[in-house]
Amino acid sequence: MHYSSILPDVIKVADEASEKVLHIYQSDFKVNYKEDQSPVTAADMASHDIILRGLRSIARDIPVLSEEGKDIPWEERKHWRRFWLVDPVDGTREFTQRNGEFTVNIAMIEDGEPVMGVVIAPALKEAFWGVVGEGAHKRDRTGKIHRIQVAEPKASKRVLASKSHLNDETRAFIETLGEHELLQAGSSLKFCRIAEGHADIYPRLGPTSEWDTAAAQAVLTAAGGKVETLEGKPLRYGKENVLNPHFIAAGNWYV
Repeated sequence: MHYSSILPDVIKVADEASEKVLHIYQSDFKVNYKEDQSPVTAADMASHDIILRGLRSIARDIPVLSEEGKDIPWEERKHWRRFWLVDPVDGTREFTQRNGEFTVNIAMIEDGEPVMGVVIAPALKEAFWGVVGEGAHKRDRTGKIHRIQVAEPKASKRVLASKSHLNDETRAFIETLGEHELLQAGSSLKFCRIAEGHADIYPRLGPTSEWDTAAAQAVLTAAGGKVETLEGKPLRYGKENVLNPHFIAAGNWYV
């Protein structure tokens, strides 16, 4: 499949979902909680519905795994060679705290690898997308689209940490990096900041799920970066357990 040929349609679906999410964000929304105590709002479900409908219209035969969708048994999923992986709103804590740093995420997974991704930050009016092997782009607040790529290596590293999940293990890892500047960002935007050359490394030594990272990983990889486990292996998708191992997302300096 030539992913660049369907990319404009995927961006259109993500834009439609983002408009709905932003409308709810600007309203007096209620916050509910799942069994694991993670927050969920009407925006998560509305975005899920729009994306599911849109992706089925693009490619009806490709299955969709969404954070807000129904659980699909491993016996079915293990046969998927290609599937959509969706996080309708990543950074719900950022959403509920109204700091703007939440995203709508759509990825295509093929043979365990994110090969195409679209990440939109509705409140920031920024969008990122990429096809691995073909490059990555950003649409800025003015609507201008330009190609992005990771920064060249520098002596002092710009290290990204989560606004909501900076733990002691991550702090200890950051200290091993030597001279650095600590930056903070929410949701999958951390990958995108590296992809556009505004940061260098994002160590995640805490829990994430496959849908949290897939779309932004595709953008970062397309921009010349990489995402690896602490053992130096690529971060893979389509596992029985959808939790990710600890990982490091980085530009081209990190080995």
